[in-house]
Amino acid sequence: MSGALSAVVVPLAAEHADQVLAIYQAGIDEGNATFETNAPSWEAFDAAKLPEHRFAVLDESGAVLGWVAASRVSDRCAYTGVVEHSVYVHPAARGRGIASALLKALIDSAEQAGIWTIQSGIFPENAASLTLHQCHGFRIIGTRERIGRHHGVWRDVVLVERRSSTVV
Repeated sequence: MSGALSAVVVPLAAEHADQVLAIYQAGIDEGNATFETNAPSWEAFDAAKLPEHRFAVLDESGAVLGWVAASRVSDRCAYTGVVEHSVYVHPAARGRGIASALLKALIDSAEQAGIWTIQSGIFPENAASLTLHQCHGFRIIGTRERIGRHHGVWRDVVLVERRSSTVV
């Protein structure tokens, strides 16, 4: 992170739980981030996310401004190098490079761990997220049309992935 922002990327830990889940719920409430309708409990979130591939950005007071976390896509050994991720930024902290710093931290940790593919599904209406991901080397690989209902409305999901150029 830029020193001008007085923010730092740190490993996401249990002490960040309440703020992380509040940011998650804010994204859910906006309607273009996920099919979820409520943030999970910390226990469920913690169990689903890979501890070595989750980060938070904290401001100078220690408040969480955003987070990124990755999950396995499968327990099958063929997919050990593939993860799915989510990135969320507090609504009041958007436009400051936080999501970019979080994606960079995730990409760096994934490559150091031998992960060759990071993927995600993004609602097409979430243009900011699609642009952010493309700026970090993600490419659109397709659209799952009418893949699920969200508040009674059929929604499409754009599939994006980033393939490592260093993990072979």
